[in-house]
Amino acid sequence: MSFKAPESLAEQIAQHLGEQIITGKMKSKERIQELKVANDLEVSRGSVREALLILESRHLIDILPRRGAMVADMNKANVSALYETYLTLLIVLATKVAAVWQQGQLDPLIEQLQKMRAIANSSDPEAPERVVKAGFDLMRMAYPMAENPYLEGILEDLQPAIHRAYQMALSLDGNALAHSMTFFGQLLEAVLKRDKVKVEQSIQDYGDHLLKIMLESLDN
Repeated sequence: MSFKAPESLAEQIAQHLGEQIITGKMKSKERIQELKVANDLEVSRGSVREALLILESRHLIDILPRRGAMVADMNKANVSALYETYLTLLIVLATKVAAVWQQGQLDPLIEQLQKMRAIANSSDPEAPERVVKAGFDLMRMAYPMAENPYLEGILEDLQPAIHRAYQMALSLDGNALAHSMTFFGQLLEAVLKRDKVKVEQSIQDYGDHLLKIMLESLDN
């Protein structure tokens, strides 16, 4: 039996604030005041300070000398750099899985894709966000096959910032959900066929599509 420690208070605060940033309730460059957060959540400033360090490591906030913490800016340069890095790492993960998977190992990923399709086809108004989260879970299912803890760690650190950017794309593109399901289907098919070229092409094309949507909406 594996032991899972309960989430620390700082982690809970980080998740609470992170959700507000990802969903756009907290805007780019918005100042985050430790004392206000501590009073609002009825926690210590020390716990808030720890939470802010967690959020900084996840690229959702910047902590600046003498200026404190503020929500990371979503400008063209930042979003482009984020996607360039994330897509490169995702390609490494997916091509490794395509090369090494063994009989039965992809079954959970196929089942997850089926669940995502059911969500996407439902009338649930939260379907787009649920599909996004399920997509990240599908990615995590691939980690054990890649056997690369460094790759896993970096992808997890970048995931909240990518989630935030993806939320923006969802709000701007009415066809984003359909594009997502097409992408996941094509990607998993390419992995099943061990077609590394198609794997890379699927990830790059989908990433370029999302990035184009976001860049068109952002100021320099």
